[in-house]
Amino acid sequence: MIQYPHGCGVILINLKINHNMENNDITIELRSQFLRLYHMATTDNSFSKLELKALYEFAESKNIPQVELDNCLLNPIGEMELPNSLETRIEYLYDLCLMIIADGMVTKDEVNTLRKFCAKFEFIDENIDALCEYLLEGAKVNKPKKNILKELK
Repeated sequence: MIQYPHGCGVILINLKINHNMENNDITIELRSQFLRLYHMATTDNSFSKLELKALYEFAESKNIPQVELDNCLLNPIGEMELPNSLETRIEYLYDLCLMIIADGMVTKDEVNTLRKFCAKFEFIDENIDALCEYLLEGAKVNKPKKNILKELK
């Protein structure tokens, strides 16, 4: 049970948390991506219903059941892993761009966070701004991911 102060009273929230950190259904790489998506969704100090919906749609697109995503978000402790392939790195960055635009607003903090993820994904510094701009523009018009990947090869 977690207690959060709320005015003069206390809101009590019961959370069923699976303390088993190993999850055979979600790879560490994919778990890491869901946590990055959540991080991006909250970068602007807001977590809208549209961003939550987008997060569950990302899980669904990877055939991850809602309960597994819930477990991932409720048990974020563990190592983070970067994707190995260039194609997967671009795909994951594009997913982050889709999360940025999910609420209809693109903030400076979100763009800066995207730049940081590009650097973590080991893109060359002088290419990061152009890559972010390209991916964000594609996300704004909902360009299919396969087209993004094809154009960047």
